[in-house]
Amino acid sequence: MTVTAAQPSQPAQPSGGRSSAELIAVEEAKLAHNYHPLPVVVARAQGAHVEDVEGRRYLDLLAGYSALNFGHGNPVLLEAAHRQLDRVTLTSRAFHNDRLAGFAESLADLTGLDTTLPMNTGAEAVESAVKIARKWAYEVKGVAPGQAEIIVAAGNFHGRTTTIVSFSDDPTARTGFGPFTPGFTTVPYNDLAAIEAAIGENTAAVLIEPIQGEAGVLIPHDGYLAGVRELTRRTGTLFIADEIQSGLGRTGTTLAVQHESVLPDLLLLGKALGGGIVPVSAVVGRADVMGVLRPGEHGSTFGGNPLAAAVGSAVVGLLETGEYQQRAKELGEVLDARLAALVGRGVVAYRARGLWAGVDIDPAFGTGREISERMMAAGVLVKDTHGSTIRIAPPLCIEEEDLLHALGVLEGVLAG
Repeated sequence: MTVTAAQPSQPAQPSGGRSSAELIAVEEAKLAHNYHPLPVVVARAQGAHVEDVEGRRYLDLLAGYSALNFGHGNPVLLEAAHRQLDRVTLTSRAFHNDRLAGFAESLADLTGLDTTLPMNTGAEAVESAVKIARKWAYEVKGVAPGQAEIIVAAGNFHGRTTTIVSFSDDPTARTGFGPFTPGFTTVPYNDLAAIEAAIGENTAAVLIEPIQGEAGVLIPHDGYLAGVRELTRRTGTLFIADEIQSGLGRTGTTLAVQHESVLPDLLLLGKALGGGIVPVSAVVGRADVMGVLRPGEHGSTFGGNPLAAAVGSAVVGLLETGEYQQRAKELGEVLDARLAALVGRGVVAYRARGLWAGVDIDPAFGTGREISERMMAAGVLVKDTHGSTIRIAPPLCIEEEDLLHALGVLEGVLAG
C-alpha cells in the first residue's frame, strides 16, 4: 500500500490564530513536561476523526485511552450534557441532586452490583477502592489495625498518585517519588498459583486489571479471571477488578470480566464513563462491602455532580442497547485478522480483544514512537507504549472501511 500524507481540509479556527508549531512551542515553554505527545494539535473532532488547527484530518485510533469509546462529539452524550448545563452543574454532596439517584441505579443495574461510589478520575476510583478494602479488612475480616495487605500484579497500571505508584514496578512512574505507601504485595500477572501463595490472614483484596492496557494489552489465559474469583471467594478475600480502560464495551462485552462470567466484589470504572466530556469514575460494589464507609470518611466535592451524573447516565443508556459491544466484537474480528496478516512483516506479535490491541513492532522497523509518527504523517493517530509496542483502540463507532484504511496505513508504514 502507498502511504499518503494527511491532507488539510477546511482549516479549523486555531487558538489566537497560531499555527500548530507555534502552539507546541508555547506548550513546551509553559506546561510541565509530564507528557511527550505526538506533534499534532487537535482543534476539532467528530466520531472517529480529529482535525488539527491547519485543517489536516486524522483517524483517531487511541480514543483518549478508551475515554472516547462512543466517539468524539457523540450526539446523545452532548445532548445530555447541554441539557444539564442549563439546569445545574454542581451542588457538592452536601446536598442531594436530582440526577445522582438515577445514575447510581442505572450503573448498579448495568454491572450487576449494588452500590456506587461516584468519583472523578480513574486514579480516584482506585484510591477509593484501596481505602474501602482496607476498612473492610479491619471491620469485617478482623485483620489487625494497620496490617491489611492488597495483592497486585506485576506490570500493572492503575494511575499515578503516590499510593498507586507505590505498587507499580515501572521505574519511570516510581523513581524520585518515594517514600512509598506500604501494604502491597506484587505477584506475576496471569499466575493463579502466585496469588494463592501470597494470600494470607492479612490479605484484604486482590486488585488486578482483567486486561493490562499500559503494559501492552496483555490478555490473561482462559480461566484466569474465573480462577481469581474462585480463589478470593474461598479465602475470604475481596476481588477488585480495574476496568477503567477495559470496560464499557471496549472488549466486545460491557465488562472484560464478563468474558469469563465473573462478578468481582468491587468494580472500578472511569474514562468512557464520562463519554469524553467530563471526568467521571466510580467504584461499584457489593452493598455489604461498600457499607463500611460512613459519612465523613471519604468524599469528593465534584464526585457525583449533576453534570457528571447526567452524562454517565447517558453512557449507561448507550451500553444498555448492546450496539457498541456488538460493534467492538465484530470489528474486533476484522482487527484481529488484519494484524495476523502482518505478523512476520514488521509485526513480531500482537494481542487483541474486541477493538483493543497491543502490537509489538520488530525493532528493525522502528521504535513504537517512530511508527506512531510515521502513521501520524499518513493521517492515523496511534500511541506507543513500552518501546516497540503500539496500542490500537479506536472509538467503537469507527466504520469498518476506516478501520481497514488505518490498518492499511500501518501495513504501508511497515513496508516503507
